[in-house]
Amino acid sequence: HWMLPSGKAKAFGKNDDAGDLVETSFLAQALICVRQYYANGNTQEKALAAKADELWKGIDWNFYRQNNQNVLYWHWSPNSGWKMNFAITGYNECLITYVLAACSPTHGVPAEVYHEGWAKSGKINTNISLYGHPVKLKHNVVGENVGPLFWAHYSYLGLNPKGLKDKYANYWEENKSQTLINYDYAIQNPKGFKGYGKNSWGLTASYSVKGYAAHNPQEDFGVISPTAALSSYPYTPKESMQVIRNLYENLNDKVWGEFGFYDAYSETENWFPKRYIGIDQGPIVVMIENGRTGLIWKLFMSAPEVKTGLTKLGFESPEIK
Repeated sequence: HWMLPSGKAKAFGKNDDAGDLVETSFLAQALICVRQYYANGNTQEKALAAKADELWKGIDWNFYRQNNQNVLYWHWSPNSGWKMNFAITGYNECLITYVLAACSPTHGVPAEVYHEGWAKSGKINTNISLYGHPVKLKHNVVGENVGPLFWAHYSYLGLNPKGLKDKYANYWEENKSQTLINYDYAIQNPKGFKGYGKNSWGLTASYSVKGYAAHNPQEDFGVISPTAALSSYPYTPKESMQVIRNLYENLNDKVWGEFGFYDAYSETENWFPKRYIGIDQGPIVVMIENGRTGLIWKLFMSAPEVKTGLTKLGFESPEIK
């Protein structure tokens, strides 16, 4: 889950000290984009594309079915085996894990793993409305609410949600609803936090006044994480730009440093830590570019095995016709 600058793994927890299939899937999403971008380049670029292809195709998704169950498991450790025993089920940030597991030409899983594991044989669905925005996917842990906003980002850095549908959801509409729920929640500001409003919104996992928290409307400590609104740029360009301008023009060096906007802040607590988390910074760049040109989406969706895998799972998309 975490990696030190030396390249060695840093344990995320007592038994979470090795294989993490979800974080691996985020990396694999990028490897496919790298391969597609450099595939027709010069000799060095083609070699890089070949290495990316080798790494992506070397991931053994079937192993994480833990004895061929129709569900994927998040963790495995050479020290504690399957002791974490945490099945990956929806809905959360992990859609891409199941998509890539189905797409793999070397260690691909059958469609039943997606439908029975991720979608829980249809139990992934709900039918609620928050601030007038419909939600059709039941978000894990938060009950009749929505989870942290990174759930609308991580799986969709390469996987293009525009026009992406299956029998469970229209993923563009789901992600846009989750984003606008965050926006309207901040405007209504039921807990009365300082600064919340149309220019300062977005709850997601980040550093927090309580250490680290997966902020969402049900777990709100007055902390705004810039990555939440900024990485939502494709869904809400106007509303996201309002946040960018407020951060840069008004809060300025309180929230801005060498590598862009800092990870989180709280005007209520007068808390402005000058800290970054890579997994929060990365999606800002990728999703703003997707909103501008669709570059990363185009690269990922152009991969033949992605088209094949999505079709196998029953997805529809303008890019897999």
